[in-house]
Amino acid sequence: MNCDKTSLRNQLLQQRQALLAEVWRSQSDQICDQLLACPQFMAAQTILVYQSHRQEPTLDYLFTHTHKQWGLPRSVDKELLWHHWKPSEALVIGKYGILEPDPASPLLTPDLVDLILVPAVAMDARGYRLGYGGGYYDRLRSNPQWRKIPTIGIVFDFSYVETLPTDLWDLTLDAVCTELGCRL
Repeated sequence: MNCDKTSLRNQLLQQRQALLAEVWRSQSDQICDQLLACPQFMAAQTILVYQSHRQEPTLDYLFTHTHKQWGLPRSVDKELLWHHWKPSEALVIGKYGILEPDPASPLLTPDLVDLILVPAVAMDARGYRLGYGGGYYDRLRSNPQWRKIPTIGIVFDFSYVETLPTDLWDLTLDAVCTELGCRL
């Protein structure tokens, strides 16, 4: 794809939001099935995840069909703070309209985390991620303590492209998972 990040982001978000609810749910569940078979996921005990927003693939199936420890982000200023979270715990609406853990819930530090599942608008074959443009995950991963934790980008297969436009500060992820498989 040969276009700038903003145009590509808008095009892929429109395509994602045009998915029928049953297709979105089915492909999300297929992504979860692929993750369940992924060695990095199977070995991890504490996994950082996200709450689906703007029709991102939902990971709800994982929360009810595994016995992992979960961490969810809370947006504070320009950073993500990660909190322990159990699927039975209520969430609050955060600053971008995304469900977040209660600010009083315990924080997670990098030494307690085994894997990060990263939401994306698109991923490419080199491991680069196109996000929403806020830089939250790039800032998180620029910290050496967070950088050493394995990462898997989560996208629908139509958002997995050969090459994305990149900037100097963009960092690659270790793998990508779509409904068609995990590519390491």
